[in-house]
Amino acid sequence: MVSQPEPETQKSPYFDLAEKYNIKIDFRPFIRIEGIGSKEFRQERINIPDYTALIFTSRTAIDHFFRICSELKITVADTTKYFCISESIAYYLQKYIVYRKRKIFYGKSKFEELIDSIKKFPDENYLVPLSKIHKQEIPQLLDKNKIKYTKAIIYNTISCDMSDIPDVNYDILVFFSPSGIKSLTQNFPNFKQDTTAIAAFGPTTAKAVSDAGLRLDIQAPNPTAPSMPAAIEQYIKKANKAGK
Repeated sequence: MVSQPEPETQKSPYFDLAEKYNIKIDFRPFIRIEGIGSKEFRQERINIPDYTALIFTSRTAIDHFFRICSELKITVADTTKYFCISESIAYYLQKYIVYRKRKIFYGKSKFEELIDSIKKFPDENYLVPLSKIHKQEIPQLLDKNKIKYTKAIIYNTISCDMSDIPDVNYDILVFFSPSGIKSLTQNFPNFKQDTTAIAAFGPTTAKAVSDAGLRLDIQAPNPTAPSMPAAIEQYIKKANKAGK
């Protein structure tokens, strides 16, 4: 079971895996995103026009930031600088702004890569739209580099109701965030891992697996598998070889 929505296109490495190894893959989100209302946002006492730079770590953060702006009838200044954790997230800004007319900077995929660009503009006043549950490395790195910033909590990550599923009796469970692990323990408090392999994407998700007292069998990315499908394929090959 992969704890994400089913891909909308058939061109997915998960479907390639299923066909290649004759396996069945179910897709079921363990978490959902719930936006913070404008009334609740006002209680944070954040005046968006006061900030000269924005830091985005996900497309979800971009969507909810501009939703809040729309609800509060706030126009983001053309002079605002945008710092995005990856190129794909930076390009997603085109949904809301005229991309070529804005000052946009991005990293490769990690926040520590983006911090190098942020450090070049130490006098900016940064706003960081985030989920209520977020990676602590973000404020830690900003603090370490003495960057003036404010966190704006604009959405929550909520565990999905999975009461329609009697159990999670799968060979492999695949997770992409600590919130997914939390949802597993909330929805299935009597879950026993036994022979079920647990796959985790990213170090924070891997830590959440260990913190929950579970065994981590598959970790991505790793030196030989940059993606989760690649890491799963490595595991399947190893398991098939052991079974022969």
